[in-house]
Amino acid sequence: MALPFRTPTHDGHLAMNKLLLSLVTLFLACASSSSFAQGTIGSASAGAKKINLCLGCHGLVGYQASFPEIYKVPKLSGQGAGYIASALTAYKNGERKHPTMRGLASTLSEQDIADLAAYFESNGRVEAAVAPGKAADGSSAVVELVKKGGCTSCHGESFSKPIDPSFPKIAGQHADYLFAALKAYKTEGNPLVGRANPVMGAIAKQFSNSELKELASYVSALPGELKTVPESNFKLFK
Repeated sequence: MALPFRTPTHDGHLAMNKLLLSLVTLFLACASSSSFAQGTIGSASAGAKKINLCLGCHGLVGYQASFPEIYKVPKLSGQGAGYIASALTAYKNGERKHPTMRGLASTLSEQDIADLAAYFESNGRVEAAVAPGKAADGSSAVVELVKKGGCTSCHGESFSKPIDPSFPKIAGQHADYLFAALKAYKTEGNPLVGRANPVMGAIAKQFSNSELKELASYVSALPGELKTVPESNFKLFK
């Protein structure tokens, strides 16, 4: 009996899906034993008293980082607390190499991290808001890129409902930030730039930078829950 014909592209997608599943399983296993205390409960009200250093960048609409690369700092309000805590812990542990964020995160206790994460998750939230539905498809090229990366497998079909709390919502995030973050997962041996994440590293390395930029542009244009909420009582020089 003749075997079904399988194109190289089809086989490539199958192999990648198996690799992605293995990597996600590994990542979740590692996350469950993370050095961040999973039982640490954050307080949004306590976090509101600890955010001045954060607001110097993340509380200014359209603010751009200038080092080590120029891009808009990410929108944090509405982001999941689990992801913010995971990211800050990664900066603190040196798994993420951004020098400013590493310096700031190194001063934070586990309780500080949990409180800041709780604050940004709740900041600007509208209880009656309806979560975004399935994301509209982009161009045929983007559809293939999303399929190749298995993006919805982790970030959800809306790109706003990740399968694990330690994964980020990315719909509506700044395109230039997303592009810089994706490139950072590919970067090795640079003391100022890089992110050590086995899942995202394997995925990002499949793509050229131009393809990553196209993906970032598509995701950025999707409706999402992320925003920058300026604090009216924030003073840059205090």
